[in-house]
Amino acid sequence: MSNIAIVTDSTAYLPEETAAAFGITVVPLNVIFGETSYQEEVELSTDAFYEKMKTAPELPSTSQPSPGAFLEVFEKLAAAYDEIITVHLSSGISGTYQTAEAAGGEVEGAEVYAFDSEISCMPQGYFVLEAAKMAQDGKTAAQIINRLEEMKQNTRAYFIVDDLNHLHRGGRLNGAQALVGSLLQIKPILHFENKLIVPFEKVRTEKKALNRVYELFDEDAGTNASIRATVIHANRPEKAESIRQKLAGQYPNADIDVGWFGPVIGTHLGEGGLGIGWCRL
Repeated sequence: MSNIAIVTDSTAYLPEETAAAFGITVVPLNVIFGETSYQEEVELSTDAFYEKMKTAPELPSTSQPSPGAFLEVFEKLAAAYDEIITVHLSSGISGTYQTAEAAGGEVEGAEVYAFDSEISCMPQGYFVLEAAKMAQDGKTAAQIINRLEEMKQNTRAYFIVDDLNHLHRGGRLNGAQALVGSLLQIKPILHFENKLIVPFEKVRTEKKALNRVYELFDEDAGTNASIRATVIHANRPEKAESIRQKLAGQYPNADIDVGWFGPVIGTHLGEGGLGIGWCRL
């Protein structure tokens, strides 16, 4: 039995049963509608969030967990574990990683290692699951962190949104980029670069954008390398499943599932977004 606990935040959007099976502790971020704050996936499900978005008079906002929330989790785990690895969404779009790192420094009885995934959603989850599996196999914290850093070099995610205004208003995309996209009806392919969300390429239609992402996926999956991939959607499960089936049929070497943009990330992307994330293992 490992003496390393694994923690992440809710934006990894791990299925509840998966987190439970690997003993992963999830600290929720918050979505705020008006004066009411909800812990995502705890007090507000993803389905309920998108329904609420349709009738909300203004866009919701988001907030990271408090230092106290992390400290409470870490101190509880420190009673049973010597070390804690806590994996978080990109520090370029949220202060969650920095808050977890600071809270970890206050913990007595266990060493806390904070890891910046530099990404979010299920690709963030890849790091969490790898850490949990390695911990169960008795690997050291140093070995786990080294492996996660190695994985970071082989992890990609590209996504397409219907409305850039969500990202712009939330401060996750600069104004010039949002303006160009809305005026010209461009559907840019976005990705994480240097921990930030930035345009990768600009195309006119979702179909062309998806075809371009398929080309990018083929650069890794077409080499017959072992690939873990996730089709990610913002309230478009049927479309995501059709993409998964297409890729699964073409790349038998790839392990492909469907994930989702939950409330916090959905606040910034808006409904209708699609993405494909993968890691060459």
